Amino acid sequence: MKSFQYVITDSLGLHARPAGLLVKEAGKQQADVKVTFKDKSADGKKLFALMQLGIKCGDEVTVTVSGADEEIGCKQLEQFFKEYL
Repeated sequence: MKSFQYVITDSLGLHARPAGLLVKEAGKQQADVKVTFKDKSADGKKLFALMQLGIKCGDEVTVTVSGADEEIGCKQLEQFFKEYL
């Protein structure tokens, strides 16, 4: 299991457009992707679950990748967060 923490810098937080892009990116992974904010977690491959977390600008999230390609998947997702969020 690999994980990283990231502080959301997008002024609108994790809104529909980047959440949709995140779901697409996570869907490319064979591994399971979980996004955790405060005491709630969501499957990174499910749009509505991510939206229900209510992540705003300045919030810190933890992304956990576990499974077959977790090393590569974690690096790819971390890069995605830096580019889009």
